[in-house]
Amino acid sequence: MSNPAIQPAANRKLRNKSSLKQSISNSLIMAYRGLLKIKRTPEQLFDVTLQPIIFTLMFTYIFGGAISGNVHNYLPIIIPGILVQTVITTSIVTGVQLREDMDKGVFDRFKSLPIARIAPLAGALLADTIRYTIATVLTFAMGYIMGYRPDGGLEHVAIAGLLVIVCSWAISWIFAFFGVIARTASSVQGISMIVLFPLTFLSNAYVPAETMPNWLQWFVKINPISHLVTAVRELANNGTVGWDLIISLIGAAVIVAVFAPITVKAYMRRT
Repeated sequence: MSNPAIQPAANRKLRNKSSLKQSISNSLIMAYRGLLKIKRTPEQLFDVTLQPIIFTLMFTYIFGGAISGNVHNYLPIIIPGILVQTVITTSIVTGVQLREDMDKGVFDRFKSLPIARIAPLAGALLADTIRYTIATVLTFAMGYIMGYRPDGGLEHVAIAGLLVIVCSWAISWIFAFFGVIARTASSVQGISMIVLFPLTFLSNAYVPAETMPNWLQWFVKINPISHLVTAVRELANNGTVGWDLIISLIGAAVIVAVFAPITVKAYMRRT
């Protein structure tokens, strides 16, 4: 005979397992919904398709001669920098669209459905990884067209791209939090740019830190964006893995560990 004292614990375990399975399934369905939104309104991809092209051309020809003597020598510096700056900037859209959906009452309709409450939030974040992937591929493709030939090889370029996508997904939790607590979509974008603008431009994405004033170098060198850019350069240009990659992954894990719970809590409270 089974022990009656064990049955409640076993039942709770089965319920928790079933609930987790349902949450994952519902989140994937909501992610598919996000992809359908992109398919029906492809203009949502203008930022991830045009920005890599415009920024790569603009910054390469503006700074190439001054920083490296010519455009070709500047490409190994600028392409990883443009990649990180473009993909991370794209993560702002997560919070903006989340706020827009909440303002339109989309999430109120989801509450009436028999789905996990966390699914619309998790699905939105999963769907946006497609945007990051598009921006990553286009940036490397634009660099290749301009003459960029990474010595790290295709496998290390792929790892570098995956690293940027993972870190951008982690950062999107910050902007998702802004999207939940902010009152309007425009305020989400404004707050996000105030946070992201100095981090991306006060980094080693466009120029080496050594060319900057001494009082600014200390910030550039501890800037997490600089660590990510350096990790991408080491992977793509040299095929090596250094401490900057480890620091970037630890930073991404810390962001998710901090912002995922508070974003979910705020989301549950608002919905």
